[in-house]
Amino acid sequence: MNNSPSKDEPVQKGAASVLDSRYIKISWGVTVVVVVAMLASVLWHPLTVHSSPAAPAAALNKPQASQTAQANVSLPEMATPAGVDSVARQVNDHTIAPTHAPDEEIDYTVQKGDSVFGIAKQFNISPDSVLWANYDILNDNPDMLSPGQVLKIPPTNGVYYKVQPGDTLESVAAVFKANLDDILNYSGNKIDLTNPAIIPGQYLMVVGGSRAFRQWLIPTIPRGPAGVMVNLIGTGGCDTSKSGGYVGSGYWVWPADNHYLSGNDYYPGHLGIDIAAGLGASVYAADSGLVVYAGWAYGGYGNMVLIDHNNGYQTL
Repeated sequence: MNNSPSKDEPVQKGAASVLDSRYIKISWGVTVVVVVAMLASVLWHPLTVHSSPAAPAAALNKPQASQTAQANVSLPEMATPAGVDSVARQVNDHTIAPTHAPDEEIDYTVQKGDSVFGIAKQFNISPDSVLWANYDILNDNPDMLSPGQVLKIPPTNGVYYKVQPGDTLESVAAVFKANLDDILNYSGNKIDLTNPAIIPGQYLMVVGGSRAFRQWLIPTIPRGPAGVMVNLIGTGGCDTSKSGGYVGSGYWVWPADNHYLSGNDYYPGHLGIDIAAGLGASVYAADSGLVVYAGWAYGGYGNMVLIDHNNGYQTL
């Protein structure tokens, strides 16, 4: 057996080597083409903003007519990564500025249909703060409110007080049961902390202060020969000296057809409720009793009927 190599073996090995070299060159060529194509795709095509079909990018980036009229500043368009939805926002420099400083009182002209409670709610303060700030007009009586009156509306809850001769910060705080530091530190009072002083005629916001209300309810009408006048509130007092007594049952009925209030509720500054009734509406006695006053009454009541129920209660 002859083990020496044949003459054809070197030829076969050389052919295989040539084929392998060609395959390597072809694979590298394909790789280079793919890489170049990817680079060209990235460098030659700009990034685009994709939006949902319902809101094309052109429509999203187009400012509205009202925004264009109000805004003087516009933002440059920014590129967004492919596949990310985005919405362009326009700058709007239109703001609503308050017409008065938040720590200053304002004047309010009473309109038809207003009530002290409604005005207080409108300005987000308590009804008693409105009454305390306008004692010279309302005399602590919500029913003295009339269209055309100009009320002072304090900026916060408390007593809006006009300084009188002889007043000091300490005495004002004591009278209205307030904290002296709250008065000093309230910016609306504009007090110089290095030299805290007040002068007559100056208005102070006594923050958190309070005072007793003046008793504004119609006084009890005397019955019989009590030795006092019965017409102190007007000319409608009735002489009941010879009248019998109808005693109330103690059970009350609603004295009007409307079952809602006109705006003033019951609270310490308003010891009653104002029941709504239009001009000419029927008004009923809330319980059995004797009419002791019928006529014009001062203090914001107008025409009034007062009934004594002879059991410690009177209604008007």
